Amino acid sequence: MKKKTIISLVLSFAALMLVLTGCGNGNNKTSATSKSDSSTTSGKITAVGSTALQPLVEKAAANFQKANSKVDITVQGGGSGTGLSQVQDKSVTIGNSDIFAEEKDGVDAKKLVDHKVAVVGMAPVVNKDANVKSLTMDQVKQIFTGKITNWKEVGGKDEKITVVNRAKGSGTRATFEAAVLKGAEAVKSQEQDSNGTVQKIVESTPGAISYLAFSYITNKVQAISIDNVQPTDENVESNKWKIWSYEHMYTNGKAEGATAKFLDYMNSKDVQNSLVKDMGYISIHNMKVQKDSKGTVSDVK
Repeated sequence: MKKKTIISLVLSFAALMLVLTGCGNGNNKTSATSKSDSSTTSGKITAVGSTALQPLVEKAAANFQKANSKVDITVQGGGSGTGLSQVQDKSVTIGNSDIFAEEKDGVDAKKLVDHKVAVVGMAPVVNKDANVKSLTMDQVKQIFTGKITNWKEVGGKDEKITVVNRAKGSGTRATFEAAVLKGAEAVKSQEQDSNGTVQKIVESTPGAISYLAFSYITNKVQAISIDNVQPTDENVESNKWKIWSYEHMYTNGKAEGATAKFLDYMNSKDVQNSLVKDMGYISIHNMKVQKDSKGTVSDVK
């Protein structure tokens, strides 16, 4: 009887171990299945173009890649014209631009898909030595067309004005000239490819004037008010400040895969509600007005 009891206990223990092992295997299987079911985005994205938009895309790309380690994103400048031309040729994934594709000669806008990700305000900036903080729109126009050549003509220091322009093909230049020059020809002057370079030149050159995206304006240069309107986000949102544009991220056809996911992230709350503002841009969702490719401004419906 004793022997039978021992045998019975051994058999019961063995059966219990089999049940527990089976449960363990089932848990492992479930865990592995969950891991394989979790979708992992991968791919390579190259975004080229607008230097005004570049800092925002770089920061957003860095944040995006932390959560999507298998996505490789490269962000480069070169100007809006370069971005539009290269995305049209499919040599890059995304073309960043301050202007609508319809505004760029040689680009077939019908082939491209527009993804508006922010709004950027732009303002004239001068070297602090000029001692000028406010101008009229006509004075700004006369300075950039070469009719006003000394700061004393507009209430500043007796000092020659040095105009620094952006290169042809720059979306920032196209936006500035559309709002200020309105078809007049800009004075011949040195031209620079990027907002960052312009900021450094104006900061270090007595008498210099140029224009920058809000995101590049620091306390090392003097931002200029125009017609007593200050270059602020709030004034851009209502169109009281006239020099602004959308920041576009164009794709050649419908965005797919990693590119589509990244563009969705650019319009997410994480970017629009915090990163955009923190980096000196304006959320597209805050605009009270809208602008089309012909420059026509209307109220947001």
